[in-house]
Amino acid sequence: MESINTKIATIDWNTVTAQMHEKGYAIVPKFINQKQCNTLIGLYPSVSAYRKTVVMERYRFGLGEYKYFNYPLPKIVREIRQGLYPKLAPIANLWMKVLKIDRKFPETLRELLEQCHKNNQLKPTPLILKYGKGGFNTLHQDLYGDIYFPLQAVLFLDQPDIDYSGGEFVLTQQTPRAQSKAMVLRPQKGDMLIFTTNFRPIKGTKGYYRARIKHGVSQLHHGQRHTLGIIFHDALS
Repeated sequence: MESINTKIATIDWNTVTAQMHEKGYAIVPKFINQKQCNTLIGLYPSVSAYRKTVVMERYRFGLGEYKYFNYPLPKIVREIRQGLYPKLAPIANLWMKVLKIDRKFPETLRELLEQCHKNNQLKPTPLILKYGKGGFNTLHQDLYGDIYFPLQAVLFLDQPDIDYSGGEFVLTQQTPRAQSKAMVLRPQKGDMLIFTTNFRPIKGTKGYYRARIKHGVSQLHHGQRHTLGIIFHDALS
């Protein structure tokens, strides 16, 4: 079986980088295989693997449930998080540069997490989300503290139109002095979506400006939908 590190190395990162600059997101098809998807879904009932369970309806976040992994992360989750970060840091740093933001992200995830921990952001943020019929997730951003990495990833563990219907991934882009733009995506089982956590740069007539991005999930019509969220910074709580 192809390892996660090998898979990350074979991704066309020039294409991913171009798509991130152009749209604020990029889809990597078939990033993990069916067995890996099923393994991750199989982790969901575990009690010891997680530090926190959130019932979305209780907090008016939507309808569904998600669980934050505890440290130490499962091997596959740890490898994805550690392997992706160095590929995404150059994109994040270029965004900071063109937007004239005085922020430079380190080359390794270990160094980023050290910054988080110095800011008392000690809690791991990778999570698995589960939705059933009628489930949805309201538009939001995953920031968790003053130290945050501006890119994140989500892996799709079920097949749309077979395991569930509806449940599209939704991004909204708020451009200054303009109406919001919605982007509706339907990645397939095993695909990975990389997208902006907070904002992306857009080039205007007077240089680059920030376009604020939120993400969510549309309502499921039937079935169950699981995803693995990879957030690189740690959380305050």
